[in-house]
Amino acid sequence: MENMEKLADEQLVRLYAGGNDTAFDVLLARHQGKLFSYICFIVHNRDVAEDIFQETFVKAIITIRQGRYVETGKFLAWLTRIAHNLIIDFFRQERNENLISNDETDADLFNNVRLAETNIEMQMVTEQTLDDVRMLMERLPANQREVVYMRYYQELSFKEIAEITGVSINTALGRMRYALLNLRRMAEKRDLYLAVG
Repeated sequence: MENMEKLADEQLVRLYAGGNDTAFDVLLARHQGKLFSYICFIVHNRDVAEDIFQETFVKAIITIRQGRYVETGKFLAWLTRIAHNLIIDFFRQERNENLISNDETDADLFNNVRLAETNIEMQMVTEQTLDDVRMLMERLPANQREVVYMRYYQELSFKEIAEITGVSINTALGRMRYALLNLRRMAEKRDLYLAVG
């Protein structure tokens, strides 16, 4: 197992598809923390998160065993997509569709997240911002909370977010735009300064 821990995800998937169960144990150990945190953060219920987490891996196992897994070099993104779909199913079942949707926007949206080399001061500002954002994010609609989480905490590109969530890049950008507007509004009410977007 020690040697397996050095293998890339795709190599482990091939080994597991070939019948090596230990390879899957390594994949599970490697990704369970991030995936479970993501699910838990979105659904706000540990029991539901555990169910979705287990179902995600069951679907992954079935797909790999049936030879239907397509290698992309992004195993965690693939797992996250499965979890995302299961989360959507959960929300549909719970009839939590009373959230305001911003998916039908025709506005020209830009990716305004600043690209710059990180220096110490910027890193400190970013860490403080993330702490403040984390506190306010709980109040966002699920689709906005999800895109903020993926962008700031998983450091995914908007292209990756769009692929995982099954929406266009403009929709992902729109969700981020609305999330930032909502976060700023909430921050102003609490006299917080958010250096985001």
